[in-house]
Amino acid sequence: MDITKAEKVQGSRRFLVRISLSSLFAAFTAAGAFIAIPVGPVPIVLQNLFAVLSGLILGPVLGTAAVGLYLLAGILNFPVFAGGVGGIARFAGPTGGYLLGYLFAAFTAGLIAGQPKSKTSLIRIIIAVIAGLLIIYIPGVTWLKVSRNMDLTRALIAGFIPFIIGDILKGIAAVLIAPRLRRIAADLLDKP
Repeated sequence: MDITKAEKVQGSRRFLVRISLSSLFAAFTAAGAFIAIPVGPVPIVLQNLFAVLSGLILGPVLGTAAVGLYLLAGILNFPVFAGGVGGIARFAGPTGGYLLGYLFAAFTAGLIAGQPKSKTSLIRIIIAVIAGLLIIYIPGVTWLKVSRNMDLTRALIAGFIPFIIGDILKGIAAVLIAPRLRRIAADLLDKP
């Protein structure tokens, strides 16, 4: 079976759009690290919002790829983590579990919301946002507890409680912008 030149161009275009969108959301996640409010061992940042939006807007595979690209940039010592730092050592520090949680967040939000081209109800988007934001805290608080030798109560007080109000506000923002961005992403991903 011969592939025509038009099919090759179409395939290349789709590949470039996917790479571009994944890179864009990786860049958004990195930018979210520069808005950091220190409140203890774990700062308040916008990275979690962009990790959830990656999955919500791009779907589970591309969204997770975007967060993976962001984490790879950090591992390679690009200054994309909170505080403008990078390096694999960040995964051993108190925020390491949260960084890993961003992968789970993108995948979970994308899995619940479905592919951008699918018709998704507002309720499903709300559930995807809540699940995506909450799942970050499983590895985040667990690793904070282990890395700082805390009991679970102290880890929750330091690594979860201070973030609830901010996450509610981020979640509302995600729910408000996701439907429109999903339509835009679907149009871009489906164009021949």
